[in-house]
Amino acid sequence: MHPPAAFGRVLARRRMRGAGLALGVLGALPARPRAQVSAAPVIAAAADLHFALEEIAAAFRGDSGSEVTLNFGSSGNFRRQIEQGAPFQLFLSADEAFVGQLAAAGYTLDEGTLYAIGRIVLFAGPDSPLAVDPALDGLAAGLAAGQVRKFAIANPEHAPYGRAAEQALRHRGLWERLQPHLILGENVAQAAQFAATGSAEGGIFAYSLALSEPMRKLGRCALIPADWHAPLRQRMVLLKGAGAVARSFYAYLQTAPARAVFRRYGFVLPEETG
Repeated sequence: MHPPAAFGRVLARRRMRGAGLALGVLGALPARPRAQVSAAPVIAAAADLHFALEEIAAAFRGDSGSEVTLNFGSSGNFRRQIEQGAPFQLFLSADEAFVGQLAAAGYTLDEGTLYAIGRIVLFAGPDSPLAVDPALDGLAAGLAAGQVRKFAIANPEHAPYGRAAEQALRHRGLWERLQPHLILGENVAQAAQFAATGSAEGGIFAYSLALSEPMRKLGRCALIPADWHAPLRQRMVLLKGAGAVARSFYAYLQTAPARAVFRRYGFVLPEETG
């Protein structure tokens, strides 16, 4: 995979010899649009899509000979950047509400397509004292024992996965107790970086990132029940001015091979929700 241009190197050099590979990927997620260096259309994509979308884009390049430029970050920030004239041609949001807002304001060609439903996990590195379980009992015990100094989630103000993490923690009755310990990532990938490097005892972030090969080597995770938070309904949409390559990539994302990649990275496909 070929990560995009460097996004801050936050705590990238701290602990865990094996963290280098993950940080080379997760720590390279820009929060702002990059200048186009070729005719490749610039795609704005939620940070939880990093591994899956890089794989799909590589397959698209092999099948079509066309390139796309992937730009990863928080969906809320991308929505604002699109409203400010950022030169994106396709937007893959982790929250379909942002697509709806852009469509209502006339920035898109239509209302887009629901492409996946995301999930969240509790994650802890190998040196963390936290026990990892779906019910967050280990996190509760760690808090009670004073073992949690820092805990990472994405910023709920603009990152859908941060909002889902907050909702799950509130459901479990841990939100208020965790407040003094929270460190907020600019997007879900930065939250994953904090947890993977040992900069936090644990974190809650996207299942799709935890399933990636680099992250699997760096810690343990447990899938949090889907009914503990609002569904992470992820929608994509072509923006006004989208060219032929962006339109082709949008169509390619809806094909069986692309959908198989999404499924392999832990996304639930729309028709699988019942």
